[in-house]
Amino acid sequence: MPLSNDEWRNLINVRINEVKALPDFVPLTPPSLSGHIIALTIDHTLLRPDATSAQIDALCDEALRYRFKSCCVNGSHVAQVAKRLAGSSTIPCCVVGFPLGACTTKSKALSGDVTLHVAIEDGAKEIDMVLNIGALKSGNYAFVHDDIATVVSTAAGHSVKVILETVFLTDEEKIAASFIAAEAGAAFVKTCTGFSGGGASVTDVALMKKTVQYKGNVQVKASAGIRDLKACLEMLEAGADRIGTSSGVAIMENTQTSSDSY
Repeated sequence: MPLSNDEWRNLINVRINEVKALPDFVPLTPPSLSGHIIALTIDHTLLRPDATSAQIDALCDEALRYRFKSCCVNGSHVAQVAKRLAGSSTIPCCVVGFPLGACTTKSKALSGDVTLHVAIEDGAKEIDMVLNIGALKSGNYAFVHDDIATVVSTAAGHSVKVILETVFLTDEEKIAASFIAAEAGAAFVKTCTGFSGGGASVTDVALMKKTVQYKGNVQVKASAGIRDLKACLEMLEAGADRIGTSSGVAIMENTQTSSDSY
């Protein structure tokens, strides 16, 4: 039976107290400095609205060269990415309700310019969706849960990552969002879109990891502002399992990239 907002609020308060009582998260296996291992954590990303077909191809070629985990793109580029990556271990990833998360659940799961069904048919293997931030801050927890759960169900077994947009949230709201996402079947909780200011922080990654670790199989994706190897390693050491960045090449080459990169 679906939970009411009051029932969710009670569960969230319990989880907040539990998380605050936990010691700092310590990864069970410290991140390896091996370039191959680091590459497998990277979602190589291009979500700019002005991204051209040639730039999408270049993104894929870089991912193939370094053997990144995925290429994360907008839905209209999924088919192109899937074709370019065919036969490799790098997978296509697609965003939903991006970057605001304020559209209806139906828009996220069933409609829009490119439907989730079509994105999956085109080859998307993972889905990054944006939490309805206003609903969370309004205490409409039942809606937030159902919004995520509907996308998870529609994704039909493909991993769903839920973007919290931590820049807008208090620590208690970050715990609430992570907890609801885990209960709704998300495979990952993710820090930021990179389109609303702010970025991933080691403090947020550690807090999110502590919140979802009770599930055992829910992971954390650090995203936005991770532009070099040092920042990447800091996020992994804080508990991140995946890194979302448009600076994958700079990370692998241990060089600097521009401050306007994702």
